[in-house]
Amino acid sequence: MNIKIHRIYDSHSPKGYRVLIDKLWPRGISKSGAALDDWWKDIAPDNDLRKWFNHDSKRWSDFRKKYLHQLSEKKALIKEKLKVVDNTEIILLYASKNARYTHARVLREYINRLKT
Repeated sequence: MNIKIHRIYDSHSPKGYRVLIDKLWPRGISKSGAALDDWWKDIAPDNDLRKWFNHDSKRWSDFRKKYLHQLSEKKALIKEKLKVVDNTEIILLYASKNARYTHARVLREYINRLKT
């Protein structure tokens, strides 16, 4: 299983199983236009962590640790979601403008660890 991350607002989205991974629906994107296969809002960072982080690069390391902890508490749920995907390429879609400091990177890291 190959996992790519992509900003939902950018054009030329790669092909694969398209999953929105944000807790909130992205502004200006219609549900039909998003062409999603699923929405994994239940494994996005919780509201407190999301608001605390606020894409502040100085908080990235702490955010990453806290989000990995949240993901570990949802391990069974994540494994169930991955069963549906099987061996299809997964496209993790997020809305943040900052591609470097996005929870999508952490989620991809976590899923890759589960696979090994």
